[in-house]
Amino acid sequence: MSTVAAVLAAARTRLPASEARLLLGHVLGRSTAWLIAHDDELLDEAALLSFASLAARRRGGEPVAYLLGYREFYGREFMVSPSVLIPRPETEILVDLALAEVRIRDRAFLAAAGAEGEGARILDLGTGSGCIAITLSLEIPSAQVCAVDASEAALRVAGANAKRMKASLRLLRSDWFGALRGETFDLIVTNPPYVAEADPHLAADDLRYEPPPALASGTDGLDAIRRIIAAAPKYLTPGGQLWLEHGYDQADAVRELLSAAGLGTVEQHRDVAGIVRVSGGRLL
Repeated sequence: MSTVAAVLAAARTRLPASEARLLLGHVLGRSTAWLIAHDDELLDEAALLSFASLAARRRGGEPVAYLLGYREFYGREFMVSPSVLIPRPETEILVDLALAEVRIRDRAFLAAAGAEGEGARILDLGTGSGCIAITLSLEIPSAQVCAVDASEAALRVAGANAKRMKASLRLLRSDWFGALRGETFDLIVTNPPYVAEADPHLAADDLRYEPPPALASGTDGLDAIRRIIAAAPKYLTPGGQLWLEHGYDQADAVRELLSAAGLGTVEQHRDVAGIVRVSGGRLL
């Protein structure tokens, strides 16, 4: 048998230390703090074999999030599987903007009517794990949140996350707006596929294991974005907004698409690296 310290030391020759700790902690059901405080703890054969298997899979390229079965997003742990895109920190910008918009709307209702009025109607297109929709529902309980995805497997993951977190939202299988005819929303948010189909990054690192339909969209990566922006005005209430995440080099194209669709007051926001990654417009 080996100790925690010995196992981690050996693993660090082939894996980043942070990943080795996450994987061993997952096997043992222990936190990183526990591993540090109990580095002389002896591990049994079953734990050693389980860790070795996970470490080998990680060296082969499988994402840590899929090996653990979860990924943190907006301070919460969301279950993930290879059926859904792994939540990423840059998508939290989209959530921040959506929350700010809904809170501005709610304050306007209070000022105009002296009452909160009906909660904002929010649509999350291509919900995947449900991380955006569930976060918005939990952060603003008065909101009426609808989350759609074309993948039944993705909806099962989102439904499990919503149930575990006790989030109130409507889940619906839909190819973008396909199953939503006649409905309108105060806010539409989406993190659609936006990578070009021939982009070599799709065959490298973690992206190899994520669902291709959630990543790639046409020769320039803009097919899904074009469809969403063109159709969005029919599904927005007067003054309603569309916010979407896009690629690092797509800001100009997205701005033009929003304007062409008749969405005004177009805004674009940068990530921590200073790259424009989220754009939106309002139905005037």
